[in-house]
Amino acid sequence: MKERIRILLREINKGIYEKETELSMSLLAALAGESIILLGPPGVAKSMVARRLKSVFKCGKSFEYLMSRFSTPDEIFGPVSISKLKDQDKYERNIDDYLPTADVVFLDEIWKAGPAIQNTLLTVINEKRFRNGDTEIRIPLKLLVSASNELPTQGEGLEALWDRFIIRMECTNIKTESNFNAMLLDDDSEKDVQVPEALQITDDEYQTWSRSIDEVTVSEQVLKCVNVIRRGLGNVVVSNSDERHNVYVSDRRWKNIVRLLKTSAFMHDRTEVEMADILPIYHCLWQEPEETEGIRNIVIGSLFSEFSTKYAQLKRDLESDIRACRQRRATMKACEQIQKNDGDKKIFDSFYYHLLDHDTGNTYIFLTDYQYMRIKTRENKGQAGVIYKDPYAPRRSIIRCYDGADTPPGARTVSLTRDQDGIYIDGTYFLIEKLGAGETQQLPRPTGMVSDRNYFLEIEYLGDCIGKRVEKVNNNMFVSQADKKCMEEFVRSRYQELARMRHDVLKLEED
Repeated sequence: MKERIRILLREINKGIYEKETELSMSLLAALAGESIILLGPPGVAKSMVARRLKSVFKCGKSFEYLMSRFSTPDEIFGPVSISKLKDQDKYERNIDDYLPTADVVFLDEIWKAGPAIQNTLLTVINEKRFRNGDTEIRIPLKLLVSASNELPTQGEGLEALWDRFIIRMECTNIKTESNFNAMLLDDDSEKDVQVPEALQITDDEYQTWSRSIDEVTVSEQVLKCVNVIRRGLGNVVVSNSDERHNVYVSDRRWKNIVRLLKTSAFMHDRTEVEMADILPIYHCLWQEPEETEGIRNIVIGSLFSEFSTKYAQLKRDLESDIRACRQRRATMKACEQIQKNDGDKKIFDSFYYHLLDHDTGNTYIFLTDYQYMRIKTRENKGQAGVIYKDPYAPRRSIIRCYDGADTPPGARTVSLTRDQDGIYIDGTYFLIEKLGAGETQQLPRPTGMVSDRNYFLEIEYLGDCIGKRVEKVNNNMFVSQADKKCMEEFVRSRYQELARMRHDVLKLEED
């Protein structure tokens, strides 16, 4: 199946330039039994997309029509049969060669259609049925391609019809100069393509495939990803703007999107939807073109959200181990220093020295900060420090040497130096409390356990998982080159984060 579809896409792309995504998504819509709307100015090959799709189906019929404010249902669905109305008193249309008998339909300037046409189209698109007189018939419609150079006007009752177009795409002029020049010189670019009969899809195959698509399953992993996207739609970045939109997607639309995902899996020879199928659905989610890029970024982020969660947890665990490792080293060095020079100073709560006569008498300094503080000399004017209330014991004030990190709430900056018996705070001297006569104390003990995890191996495994996900998405026939480039930029930043984490692991091995 996958190879046949790939060859089929190659055939219908012959002689048409930079419409690969429109054609592939139209084929996906056709096999899913859904519809697509192309937004763009005149002359960008929107109608050609529909004509190419007609050639995909064996003995396929097509119907094209340019809507206007004066279009009538007769022009779309066929004229009323005068003979049956006269002889049998039956209101019935002659539908041959009109929309109800077509496999592929192209309706240009769709929003100019009147209410009578729009209301009938709702049933045609959603149920693939048409009521002709007193008889309801099932129509062979496989794909409805609609086109317009504008969005539907709000307040004119077009919302229901707009919602029926599951895939929405902007169709633009040729961007690459080489393709533009090739199009100018290609005399066959306007001709209809002839798909080899062996590749064409028969009605029997189409029905068989449709039943097989119904049986494709959706994994729990994919459902979680869909829910991540759904939540993300509440905060969509709008291109070239500081705005953010809450994008509404109806439950019916989500149901049809899942049908597209199942069709994608089936066309890739799978019986279950995989994460690799998800990226193209951003074409189904926007309400305004300016939301497209923001939604694509949300979808790409969702594809790697499970790895982002694992990365965040791994980072937290590593930081915890680094803190524990540094704490143990600092405590051990502090013990060496205390035994060597500061054995007469009284230790409180294993970490602090107490300053006498400062503030309310409840001011403490980390013993490691004291040991590494600069000694007061004539040349040394002090180093930066902060005084702040202990968040766990508000009556206690803590003094720390300032390391350039964010200061605690309510902290006051000071200048610090020390000598053998106390410290200078902004030039004022305060003694450190010492042990009383005959008083003894235990030295601080290293606390906090460092895990024996192999962080390098875990980082490598996470990087491999990301790489495999990228490879699978890149193999999806419906992912465009622009989508791949956008995904690669996202993944590049994830790899940079992993590289920084590898560097942080080395901190566990510092002396």
